[in-house]
Amino acid sequence: MGPPTSTELPPKTTERSDAPVELTGYRRWLSENLMLLVTLSGVLLGVVLGLSLRPLNLHGDSIMLISYPGELFMRVLKLMILPLVISSLIAGSASLNAKMNGKIALRTLVYFASTSFFNAALGIALVLLIHPGNPDLHNADDRSTDRRAVNLLDSLLDLGRNVFPDNLFQASIQQAHTVYLPKPSILHAFNETMNDTLASGSEAQRLSEDLAEEVVLVRDIQYRSGTNTLGIVFFCLVFGTFLGTIGQKGQVVVDFFAAIFEVIMKMVTCVMWLTPVGISSVIAGKILSVGDLGLVMSQLMWFIVTVAIGVFIYQFVVMQAIYFVVVRRNPFKFYAGLIQAMLTAFATASTAAALPITFRCMNEKLKVDPRITRFVLPIGCNINMDGTALYIAVASIFIAQMSGMVLGFGELLTVLLTSTAASMSSASVPSAALVLLLVVLTAIDAPVQDVTLLFAVDWFVDRIRTTNNMLGDCYTAAVVEELSRKELMALDAASVNYQDMPAGTPNGHGHHDGGLLEGQTELEASSKCVMTMTDSVVVDISAVMNNVNLQQEHCNRRV
Repeated sequence: MGPPTSTELPPKTTERSDAPVELTGYRRWLSENLMLLVTLSGVLLGVVLGLSLRPLNLHGDSIMLISYPGELFMRVLKLMILPLVISSLIAGSASLNAKMNGKIALRTLVYFASTSFFNAALGIALVLLIHPGNPDLHNADDRSTDRRAVNLLDSLLDLGRNVFPDNLFQASIQQAHTVYLPKPSILHAFNETMNDTLASGSEAQRLSEDLAEEVVLVRDIQYRSGTNTLGIVFFCLVFGTFLGTIGQKGQVVVDFFAAIFEVIMKMVTCVMWLTPVGISSVIAGKILSVGDLGLVMSQLMWFIVTVAIGVFIYQFVVMQAIYFVVVRRNPFKFYAGLIQAMLTAFATASTAAALPITFRCMNEKLKVDPRITRFVLPIGCNINMDGTALYIAVASIFIAQMSGMVLGFGELLTVLLTSTAASMSSASVPSAALVLLLVVLTAIDAPVQDVTLLFAVDWFVDRIRTTNNMLGDCYTAAVVEELSRKELMALDAASVNYQDMPAGTPNGHGHHDGGLLEGQTELEASSKCVMTMTDSVVVDISAVMNNVNLQQEHCNRRV
């Protein structure tokens, strides 16, 4: 007899029926990009709603009610900025050693300064080529009589005062800035003169005008409302760096701030579902609040076009080329992963307000190393203002062209340097560039009163340049991550080797027979243990670095 014929086994019935089904096709794409579609729908809905309601000439109260949900949305986003910055910087800098923090900070600052300088040069080239300034737009009747110069030195000194705050709690609600006040002795003399004189009204008025011409203004350091983010960033960087040097004793503090960061990110995920209502309300309210939208756009159209061309050239050419050369990956895929954060930055006109969503895109979608994003992004939203540098350069020469001024090489170089310096001292709040523009105009002796002409379109141009600022931070994080890859892998290897050490002693190394050697003190034994642990880590780091070099050479040969 032949072997028995095998019968087919019945299908397995032990598999769980509630196992997750992997999505494919358009369902998978829809699941991965649902939040992006929600944000885009909010932007489009706001534009359509604002343009459709303009013919109705709504009352101011109606416009305020339309803008109210957007105001609440902005307040919730800004509410999470301070705990997000503090937790991300402390947890990020503590996860790296002091030397690594220094290298990353140096690379980040050099990249920020270089890109700001390039954007200012790009803006100067475009505004000279397109020449958007038309002297016919200059209206002398609308000019203000306030001709007090804004000093670049004061702005730079205020930057230093804010970087080094004298009170951390005050830094969370106030910023230091320089103001000019009349000299107290002159005011006292003026008051005595007005009280003692029995002259007629015309003579009193003449005396007041004479004294007003002789008033001497003196500097005074005051505080204005607003979070001093630069001071908080500096303190958190220093605190986190030293926290990482104390080892396991500070691990509970690192875990505490890491947990805060995770909680804030979960809150951000919940808030993002309010995007259609919040962003559409912000955009619709801003469109409705503009007086004569068509007249403003037609008069300053070439100025808007000049700024937009510069922004698009930098976003789609320069940044993509830098990313491709350094990272060696598809830059437009990286750009596509940031569209949600870019739309949020466009709608809110604030890099800081979009910071929670930027973190979410960089960490969850693009998988950039969290140690780099927690370090670079909070610093970038305060220092890296690529779009602002371009805008200040274009706007200052635009105003000079309207006034009929001819700028030579020296004035253009002054615009280039002051635009770069002013942009890096800019606050990450809407329309902060208009204040810094006064610094550049003063440096080239251009009429500072004509800045008021740009108020009508700054609400729109501010949103365009904010996308440049936000994308610049993200591309900086990707470039710095690639430049720091060797050090990051070495730190990972050192951490793994330290965790795998035997636990014979508190330091991870055992002594002979579990005790001290003859004639050896406990301090000497502890020192030898620490030296042994350090030597082993150094050897492992060197091995990892050699392995990384071999892998990169192999990848280069394949390319």
